[in-house]
Amino acid sequence: MKRTFEQTLGLLGIVSLLSYTAAVVFSPLAFPGYDWISRAVSDLSAETAPSRVLWNQLSALYMPCGIVCCTLCCGQIKGHYDRPVRLGVYLFAAMNWLSAVGYSMFPLTGAGQTEGLQNVMHMAVTVGVVLLSVASLALIIAGGIFRRACPPLGIWAAVCLLFMLLGAVGTGTLPGEYFGIPERFSVFAATGFNAVLGVYMFRGFPQSISIQQKKSRVSG
Repeated sequence: MKRTFEQTLGLLGIVSLLSYTAAVVFSPLAFPGYDWISRAVSDLSAETAPSRVLWNQLSALYMPCGIVCCTLCCGQIKGHYDRPVRLGVYLFAAMNWLSAVGYSMFPLTGAGQTEGLQNVMHMAVTVGVVLLSVASLALIIAGGIFRRACPPLGIWAAVCLLFMLLGAVGTGTLPGEYFGIPERFSVFAATGFNAVLGVYMFRGFPQSISIQQKKSRVSG
């Protein structure tokens, strides 16, 4: 099957995931004493973190590739899925934009710090990212599975949402010395789903059953 240039750019979702994974895995090497089991990922990119330079180098492709991928998906899904799935993908793209802009404007001033306007705004951005992530995935689940627009995509969204919820529950219930484990469930869920959307765009979004039926009635 001949793919368009835009479809090929769907592979940027995978590049984004690999860049982020490299930053999370290898940046602690430049942060003496960093314990990934108990520390947040955002501590690695804090303004005063010794790993900030390495983090920026390894994650250089994370945001731009992710933004391009999810934004192009918004255009590619038009005419393929019903409104809930389309709205879910739009909100997911909005979440990525909020994450890219918000965290660039308001990085943590120091590892583990929560006081001060900049750190408060960093947490506010995090809340917005989480709410948009949950809302977008819930809509894709509702449209993909329950309205049978694209059950496989809905299942992927459900898996990612489950990881997010496990991360949220884990960070709130587990002792502080284990904070980093469930937190990584949440941060990788969104990046992973972006890669899933990229693969779907690369392969070509299939049309939902309802849209196929509408077209058949019109042509008939």
